[in-house]
Amino acid sequence: MSDILIVDDEKDIRELIADILKDEGFQTRLAANSDECMDQLNAEEPALMILDIWLKDSRMDGIDILKHVKRDNPDVPVIIISGHGNIEIAVAAIKQGAYDFIEKPFNIDQLLVVISRAMETARLRRENSSLRRREGTPAEMLGNAAAFRKLKDQLEKVTKSNGRVMLTGEPGSGKEVAARFIHVNSNRASAPFVTVNSASIEPERMEEVLFGRETAERGVEKGLLEQAHGGVIYFDEVADMPLGTQSKILRVLTEQQFTRVGGADKVRVDLRVISSTTRDLPSEIAAGRFRQELFDRLNVVPIAVPALSERREDVPLLAQHFIEGLNRAQGLPLREISEEAAAMMQTMEWPGNIRQLRNVIERVLILGEGTGPIEARELPGDAAPEEEGRIVLGGQLATLPLREARELFEREYLLTQINRFGGNISRTANFVGMERSALHRKLKSLGVVTSAKSGARVAHVEDEADQDA
Repeated sequence: MSDILIVDDEKDIRELIADILKDEGFQTRLAANSDECMDQLNAEEPALMILDIWLKDSRMDGIDILKHVKRDNPDVPVIIISGHGNIEIAVAAIKQGAYDFIEKPFNIDQLLVVISRAMETARLRRENSSLRRREGTPAEMLGNAAAFRKLKDQLEKVTKSNGRVMLTGEPGSGKEVAARFIHVNSNRASAPFVTVNSASIEPERMEEVLFGRETAERGVEKGLLEQAHGGVIYFDEVADMPLGTQSKILRVLTEQQFTRVGGADKVRVDLRVISSTTRDLPSEIAAGRFRQELFDRLNVVPIAVPALSERREDVPLLAQHFIEGLNRAQGLPLREISEEAAAMMQTMEWPGNIRQLRNVIERVLILGEGTGPIEARELPGDAAPEEEGRIVLGGQLATLPLREARELFEREYLLTQINRFGGNISRTANFVGMERSALHRKLKSLGVVTSAKSGARVAHVEDEADQDA
């Protein structure tokens, strides 16, 4: 978006302004009437418009065109020029959103100053808008695991293209972060990133939300597709989109234009489409719930986002990242993660993936024990549900080599059983399935002795007592 559209019914004026601007390094386009102007606007949004207020042989005058531009292209600054200028026309133009008003015959230096200021103002507005959109929407990709490196390599390959991307993966695995990573590293980074949460929009409202609407009472209300013009539209959980809407989205992808609900005019959009789903779309297609044609359009570049279980080595890194982010955003304690806690988190099951990890970290920081390193005992048990046939390893156990871990487990296990049976070695041996003498030898090899006090759990006591009541 680097050219200036000049709209004037006088050829000499059009070409004079164009020559001046070309000498200053600008690219220009010309239009002699309202139809040519609208064609140019629909072809590509200009950086700025210079618009004559009076246009002979046109369906619309400059004020009508100005209204149209401010409705459909609000970021484009418009400078009004007229040879019949008066204060009333100037006020009307400014009220309708014109950046400035210049009366013919105009001073060239004045025109160049106004153009420079208008374009700088527009640039700052776009930057501010971009910063507001990015605020609180992370796009940073963190990790070292092989599965993560493969993902990032694929994402980097698609950033500079306009190819449609389909992201698949478990809930909470980071599909939206991946989509934003593509956006912020693309040539559309300064343009909008608009999310369509297909699962949360009521089916009967989907078309109004996407396409916008026009009513006599409220005028034009832009939909999400129009708000994303020039940037990225992200269809989150695209499988939840109603079938009727799917066919209309397919038409938008084909024609790059649509009609608002209740409207008659075609609205042109320039969009890059990124979609995501947790479902198996081929199965949805076979069940008649998703259109094959839309799948073919959206699935140009399929990318699988790995679950957290496929990148366990990244868990401590991600956890520390969340700690730092929550410290900045909410003022929660800036804590380290102990080796035992890190190891325990790596052994946990995370069905909610990265989203669940973040929630657990936030919970620990809110309810945790001071500002020292996070310990394994602070991690909630419900973050690590047991699977059939498996146990969850404690943090210390998970950090040791096999031989040391086995010895530690045997020592803790046998101490627990001895205390369970009140220090009775015979009953303990019977329960654990060992000969009494073999149990004695095992306890001795592990450096475990029983206390004379029944039920006490003590290691390395001076006198061994065998209570065989």
